[in-house]
Amino acid sequence: MSFSDHSITRKYSLGEEVSPEIGNSTDQLDYRNSHAMSGIDNVEFSDISKREDGTDVPSYQNADGSTDPLAITAIPKWRVWKNLLVICTAFLFNFTAFQSLQNLQTSLNYDEGLGGASLSVIYASLIVSCIFIPPLLIGKIGCKWTLVVSIFWYSVFTAANFYASWYTLIPFSVTLGLAGAPLWTAKSKYVTTSGIRYAGMVGETQEDIITLFFGIFFMIFQSGQIWGNLISSLVLERGNVTSLGLTPEELSQICGANNCPNSTGALQPPTTSTVNLLVGIYLGCGLFAVLVLVVFLDKLKDEGEEKKAGLQLLIATLKHLKDDKRQILLVPITIYSGLEQAFVSGDYTKSFVSCALGIEWIGYVMICYGVCDAFFSFLLGRLIKFTGRIPLFITGAVAHLAMIITMLVWSPNPNQLPVFFVLAACWGLGDAVWQLEINALYGYLFRKNQEAGFSNYRLWESLGFVVAFAYSNFICTYIKLYILLGVLILGMMGYAVVEYNEKKDPEEIDTKM
Repeated sequence: MSFSDHSITRKYSLGEEVSPEIGNSTDQLDYRNSHAMSGIDNVEFSDISKREDGTDVPSYQNADGSTDPLAITAIPKWRVWKNLLVICTAFLFNFTAFQSLQNLQTSLNYDEGLGGASLSVIYASLIVSCIFIPPLLIGKIGCKWTLVVSIFWYSVFTAANFYASWYTLIPFSVTLGLAGAPLWTAKSKYVTTSGIRYAGMVGETQEDIITLFFGIFFMIFQSGQIWGNLISSLVLERGNVTSLGLTPEELSQICGANNCPNSTGALQPPTTSTVNLLVGIYLGCGLFAVLVLVVFLDKLKDEGEEKKAGLQLLIATLKHLKDDKRQILLVPITIYSGLEQAFVSGDYTKSFVSCALGIEWIGYVMICYGVCDAFFSFLLGRLIKFTGRIPLFITGAVAHLAMIITMLVWSPNPNQLPVFFVLAACWGLGDAVWQLEINALYGYLFRKNQEAGFSNYRLWESLGFVVAFAYSNFICTYIKLYILLGVLILGMMGYAVVEYNEKKDPEEIDTKM
């Protein structure tokens, strides 16, 4: 993930109650984007004030009940766009570094499973962070400085890779995980609030502008997979890291599904100077992101106070899981979302790509994965209004089932180079479905209980990451693939029951809120 976004970014709530009539894909996507986190903002927006000519203009309602029009003339339009592009630029540079470094962790730091353990600790800390830290930190220092502080801790983790050991990576993995949730929460709050204010300036609907702003953000953000992985491949190629010269027959016995924790295949560690050069470039990207935010990002005004304290949100999360059977049915597919993202970044890169081709090929293959993931996210978000979500869920399941079975029976061969890219591309298609549609499904089903619903989403998806990275150091790849297969089937069964009940009794959605 990236904290792919994927899993946290799209779950922020403005506190608005969405109409029960929401059902088409565009509305679900708009709703999800504008409700991307856990309802931490106590500013409720409504369309109730008037312009001088009598036409409607969006306004906001404060927590104390007072209503004031948005100051649409106080901030020039260009400054709204400037702030949006500043955030996009900062996230692009920060995650150009982090996502690529995450893809390389299990290959660069494979001794004693350090890389996998580091990633597992990051997502374990993220679970704690999601519930307790964002309301406190954002309420104390505001969105701008939350973004600055959080991205700085990403840079600290990057710097720890200069001297990768259990005493450096693990502690800073904890701090990075704790910084992750505030980072994405503050970003979602800033972009959403800016979108609503800009809608008032131009007379467009809030939903259209928020969707536009988030679309621009994700377009720029996802391109980080391209640039970061391109950097890693060019630097590692320069280091000539693959020189073991194993035959395809030898590789087939120790790579792919047959790869086990102690198997390295064609992987030969890059030299210290090569690693330091790569880490130095990534550290420069992270620090540049911090500098951009400090110098160019305006402080967000009228931020409000956070709605729920960490303990209250934890209680609401557990109560939601206990009281709503639909949440229980969605737990397996949500866990699978975390498992499959961890597999492609931690196991596919190590067991298939670096084992058979060499570590310098990870970047090129993951560029293909990132481009396809971004493209299909864009495409499927527009197809859903014609197809509905059920065909898309089936498409994602079929794509990943086919890839899992292929990986179980195929022996990686350097002479079959296109296959590595096809597998990555199809996995990107499936991941696009899970990230887009599971988020939208949670937003639709739990629209009247957003905080607890999306808190459960983050909890179970993060648990999938933690479990996958934790067992990565102890079991062979074919066992991991069977685990993915079983959880995917179980998850689709649970999803099917939810859809069946929703079609059978759509009113149940509102009666159980």
